Amino acid sequence: MDINYIIASRISALRATHKLSLDALAALSGVSRSNISLIERGQSSASATVLDKLAGALGVTVSSLFEDSAARTAAPSPVSRASDQRVWTDPASGYLRRTVSPAAPSSLQLVEVIFPPGQRVIYEAALRNEGTDQQIWMLEGAMDISVDTQHWRLEAGDCLVMQSDRSFVYFNPMQSAARYLVALATLPAKPIRRNEAG
Repeated sequence: MDINYIIASRISALRATHKLSLDALAALSGVSRSNISLIERGQSSASATVLDKLAGALGVTVSSLFEDSAARTAAPSPVSRASDQRVWTDPASGYLRRTVSPAAPSSLQLVEVIFPPGQRVIYEAALRNEGTDQQIWMLEGAMDISVDTQHWRLEAGDCLVMQSDRSFVYFNPMQSAARYLVALATLPAKPIRRNEAG
């Protein structure tokens, strides 16, 4: 199934579950109503930054937007074959995201990222889940990563731990692609701020 269709279905379903109108989700996320509508109809591919804002407003992780809930069975496989792993490319930066983890329930999720040279992605803290831990383990190349006001250059073999409710900047300063693994430990989602939903 097309990954953009899965993302569209997940956002639409989550919005319905939380009984949020397009206007309410737009107010919570800072993403325009028209953009959300286009994404839900599969007529626009959302960037990583936009998905981050929508996920935060819906009280879920970005990773959960790539899950095909319709395809889940009573007993999902504990194995994730390389040929079946979902791959998504950010239309803004060109970074490639591969969901490595199996569909079987787990508090840990693994994601492989291939980040093009010279590209930058900025995530604002905004509404992202508080207390969610993630670690980045560099496999190839180098990345400059900022978490709020702290900055690090990560090279192959280096590992960084960070809380996901911070602001992040990912930048590949090199002339070749970087490859890294993200390990994400999910905790219960924080409630949606309904008083801001209008």
